[in-house]
Amino acid sequence: MNDVKAAIRTTYFSLIGNTSLALIKGLAGVFGNSYALIADAIESTTDIFSSLLVLFGLKYAKRPADTNHPYGHGKIEPLITFIVVAFLVVSATVIAYESIENIRTPHKVPKAWTLLVLGAIIIWKEWSYRLVSKKGRETNSSSLLADAWHHRSDAITSVMAFIGISIALIFGKGYETADDWAALFASGFILYNCYLIFRPALGEIMDEHQYDDLIEEIREVSLQVPGVRYTEKCFIRKSGMQFHVDLHASVDGRISVKEGHDIAHELQDHLKRQIPNLFHVLIHIEPDIKN
Repeated sequence: MNDVKAAIRTTYFSLIGNTSLALIKGLAGVFGNSYALIADAIESTTDIFSSLLVLFGLKYAKRPADTNHPYGHGKIEPLITFIVVAFLVVSATVIAYESIENIRTPHKVPKAWTLLVLGAIIIWKEWSYRLVSKKGRETNSSSLLADAWHHRSDAITSVMAFIGISIALIFGKGYETADDWAALFASGFILYNCYLIFRPALGEIMDEHQYDDLIEEIREVSLQVPGVRYTEKCFIRKSGMQFHVDLHASVDGRISVKEGHDIAHELQDHLKRQIPNLFHVLIHIEPDIKN
């Protein structure tokens, strides 16, 4: 529950930051004659809606398990991630289209002061990426990690805009479209990031095997329970910020069914105590007839 609260707080941080930056970039782009900044503002505007979706997903995912959803509501997270990726694709497409239109249309060189705005934005967005990404890893939230990549892609587009505007200012006449080319290049980078965000979320919803480190930890912790000789099969599925485990544990084959049952329950409780992110743990007892 603490992980959920931390993730929700982080999403509010993203929401406030994206709203503020969308306004700043939009105004600076219009008054500073920079489409690269306007493109940045477009991306930040889509980031607002994606952050709202992430917030909805996190709040929905924390609902307890019920009759219709015995494994909880965590699968909403990768679904939200897919929608967030769709927002990124749309914003990248709009940026690319408008960049091409501006390259074909003569316009003024961007104002020099826009570089100061971009410098501050780059620092802020990179710091935001690191903060949100850290919280995403700590809480095992795929949608929060996707939101973090919004900050990183925003920082990259701002870097491209900074380079483009610098070229336009340094070389002057004939290079007015440098920041438009920068925005076009940034749109391609955003599309590449879409794949990086989409792929893990797809693996999560397809229950892809990608948790070897957690499996190894589960095996080590299991051997701490008296009566457990070794573990065999171990399957893991991720749902939201939590994991569901199917584990085969071997015990002395000569003990009673009641004793084996008690060991299974002790193993289940011990795993949940030692690894808090485990939600549903199913233990299958295997008899070991060796002395």
